Amino acid sequence: MSAATVVIGNFDGVHPGHREVLAEAGRRRPDLPLVVVTFWPHPMSVLRPETGPMLLTSLEARIELLTAAGADRVEVIEFTREFASWSPSDFVERVLVPLDPAVVVVGENFRFGHHASGTVATLTELSAGRFEVEALPLVRFGDEDTCSTLIRRALAVGDVAHAAHHLGRLFNFRGVVAHGDRRGRTLGFPTANLPVPADLACPEDGVYAGWVTRRDGLDAHGDALPADAPPPRWPAAISVGTNPTFDGLTRRVESYVLDRDDLELYDAPISVEFVARIRGQVRFADIDELVVQMVDDVARCREQLGIAPRQ
Repeated sequence: MSAATVVIGNFDGVHPGHREVLAEAGRRRPDLPLVVVTFWPHPMSVLRPETGPMLLTSLEARIELLTAAGADRVEVIEFTREFASWSPSDFVERVLVPLDPAVVVVGENFRFGHHASGTVATLTELSAGRFEVEALPLVRFGDEDTCSTLIRRALAVGDVAHAAHHLGRLFNFRGVVAHGDRRGRTLGFPTANLPVPADLACPEDGVYAGWVTRRDGLDAHGDALPADAPPPRWPAAISVGTNPTFDGLTRRVESYVLDRDDLELYDAPISVEFVARIRGQVRFADIDELVVQMVDDVARCREQLGIAPRQ
């Protein structure tokens, strides 16, 4: 008897369209384990590096999100030029058949094999007598198809609300808090700083309201939480950019947790969720002008997040 229901795709961002594909796969054969086949790195980053997209999640985050969406197992295929040369038949025989699928579920725009020559019709032909193929339409919001490209475009102009609409959740950026110059602490706004890797998508430079979550099972001061305790999550004012007032060159996500100067977050893994854009990046004439603006930024972040002013 066939051993699995198999879902195939890049799944960058694991947006509602991706999650619906997994949900439909589960509905088709709820008695079978759900195996997700995904690819890393992004095919375009290998085939045309100059046009490769910035990814919405790291591989770790993608696997975590796919598992939360119902995957029992995630099979990561290393995408190389050699792999890209496989014919559609090679793909079926060498990737799918070993998984012993009862049904393979894909999006209606799924392409595979050398020069993306394989289509859903090709997959159906190659599967004859061995497994079923189910192709699902793209999920739509209003008059737009949800896709990772649309979400990237929204982030590129700082429209984190539109990105969240199509992600089905707030866009979040993950990383390990780096040691910085501690300038924010001297200004009264200590920040947790994450470097922005060149291959990961991040909102346009500017200031945002959002949330910071610690992801290592520790509390604000680095002490272990009870096993069943939720991770600490704090409201924050978030700056994305290079810190032009101080002639910075490195792009970072800098998060000031509102009203907290006691957090011990260096070297801690955190996620930063973006709720709303407050303003664009500005180069200020001096530190005093910057501090005045930061006070206003924090007040506007409070409004966006529904956080009462500090008494």
